Amino acid sequence: MTRIGIILGSTRPGRNGEQVARWVYDHASQRTDATFEIIDLLDYPLPHFDEPLSPLMGQYANDHTKAWAAKIASYDGFVMVTPEYNHSTSGVLKNAIDYLFAEWNNKAFGVVSYGGVGGARAAEHLRLIGGELKLADVRTNVALSLFTDFVDFSKLNASDYQVATLTTMLDEIVAWSGALAHLRQAS
Repeated sequence: MTRIGIILGSTRPGRNGEQVARWVYDHASQRTDATFEIIDLLDYPLPHFDEPLSPLMGQYANDHTKAWAAKIASYDGFVMVTPEYNHSTSGVLKNAIDYLFAEWNNKAFGVVSYGGVGGARAAEHLRLIGGELKLADVRTNVALSLFTDFVDFSKLNASDYQVATLTTMLDEIVAWSGALAHLRQAS
């Protein structure tokens, strides 16, 4: 069965991302074509990148890196839930991504972003980062606006349109994750 990790890319107190990740999970878990799990970066407290060798080498020295690598390696694809901070993704998500290389390769990912303009710029930055890591980004992006998809900028109230977009994105991630399986096996 295809395994998809939903990465909660914010550790900020009072973060909106927790309810967004839960919303993704609640819809995704109704599917029968894959299994889904939330990966909360609070559970993986990674310091600023502190490995002596490049992730390209795959020779991790620190226990926190080894645990993170094992977690990411166990999935076939990802949904990255990200806020938009200063026209980009969160620092904690970027740091977590930067820790690894091979564990990301030949997997599909999609983005659920949120912010003043739906987190669109954070999603675009993640697409660029993903390309360098041999992550295949799907076309569809769920972009939740703090103005229209949240009540008082803090309580998620996604429209039916957003639910339909999420379904399309999940369809793409599951399909692409399956299509890339032979490349992962060859590695």
